[in-house]
Amino acid sequence: MSDVVIRVENLGKRYRVGERKETYGTLRDTIVSAVQASMAALRGHGCKNGRKEFWALRGVSFDVKRGEVLGIVGRNGAGKSTLLKILSRVTRPTLGRAWINGRVGSLLEVGTGFHPELSGRENIFLNGAVLGMKNTEIQQKFDDIVEFAEIEQFLDTPVKRYSSGMYMRLAFSIAAHLEPEILLVDEVLAVGDAAFQKKCLGKMGKVAKEGRTVLFVSHNLQAVRSLCERGLLLSRGRSVFHGPVQDAVRHYLDYIQEGMSKRLEENPDREGDGAVRLTNTHSSDERGVARKDFVAGAPLTFNFEYVRNGRCKAVSLGFTIFNQLGIACTHINTSNVDFDLDGLGKHGHIVCCIPRNPLPVGEYRISVVVNVDDTVADYIPGCLSFRVVSSQFFQSARVQEPDLIHCPVMVDHRWHHTPD
Repeated sequence: MSDVVIRVENLGKRYRVGERKETYGTLRDTIVSAVQASMAALRGHGCKNGRKEFWALRGVSFDVKRGEVLGIVGRNGAGKSTLLKILSRVTRPTLGRAWINGRVGSLLEVGTGFHPELSGRENIFLNGAVLGMKNTEIQQKFDDIVEFAEIEQFLDTPVKRYSSGMYMRLAFSIAAHLEPEILLVDEVLAVGDAAFQKKCLGKMGKVAKEGRTVLFVSHNLQAVRSLCERGLLLSRGRSVFHGPVQDAVRHYLDYIQEGMSKRLEENPDREGDGAVRLTNTHSSDERGVARKDFVAGAPLTFNFEYVRNGRCKAVSLGFTIFNQLGIACTHINTSNVDFDLDGLGKHGHIVCCIPRNPLPVGEYRISVVVNVDDTVADYIPGCLSFRVVSSQFFQSARVQEPDLIHCPVMVDHRWHHTPD
């Protein structure tokens, strides 16, 4: 037990659909809430019968040891962020308990823990005080925090005027530099640009090597694999695997693969306002014959059937190809080649042909998005999968050895040699 710094036992969190956000109000607020509940019960709309219960977490148990880096993965709505909020004491569990031994630094959704009216400088000291640090300790770290966050010229500006990127940079810098014994990091790194994301991941790696405990929630499986030793997979609020990170990632990808076998309408992660809705996706060869197995160097075609609801302008369709480790190999979009989709019919068929497939032998999946006027009309992660089973990409017909992290695509090239 001396090595365990986080112990979660049968943790559960229940929400009621339509219920107001959790608050800790005054006696007057409590009385008003009680009256409202009584009136709702008289109308037949009490909590028990009138509101639908939703369990964001249920029956979750695990231990984390001192110095361990735990990656938490799962689909959208799996309960990852709820778990970190409970561990951060932002919200209370409905069932079970979470025992934590150590000073906790949290990086949850953008802005959590900041006072909007205070400046960046004042929020640094406020967050340090919340962690139980003395002013002298905070001052020793102050310059490093500001330099890492890259916000020096806005240091005395109220943070309510910060962009989401500035918010995130400052929040991460505070959480990482004020030396909490336990660091909880949610998927807010997606807000920053690629250079700052790389900087943050490097800092988290350094924090982990210093022996501090890190819980890292991310959809970036490459980052999870490189930073974490162990993984926790959540699905619909329940823990379905806890063990070595490689096995956790493999189980997660198996879950994604199972989800792709369902119809598009049943995809739990589908988003969008529905101005354009995809009704079918499949891969095919150059003759239009549907197939799942392809050859590197040969044509590869993706087909998207759609229905249009209402008038649409500035329409684009794009998709990202991921390998079996969840690493993005490439992103293809109609806007990249100025392909005009503004004249969509009521329904139709959009085809993208890659004349020379550059993907090495392996398994792949794609996520597709349709944008209308810069608004997401339909987004479907993991909407189809396919395999590359052999290669004729190079003249030698040599199959490239799989290196899923560093070499996700093959590049056509020519060699020349001129002896002296």
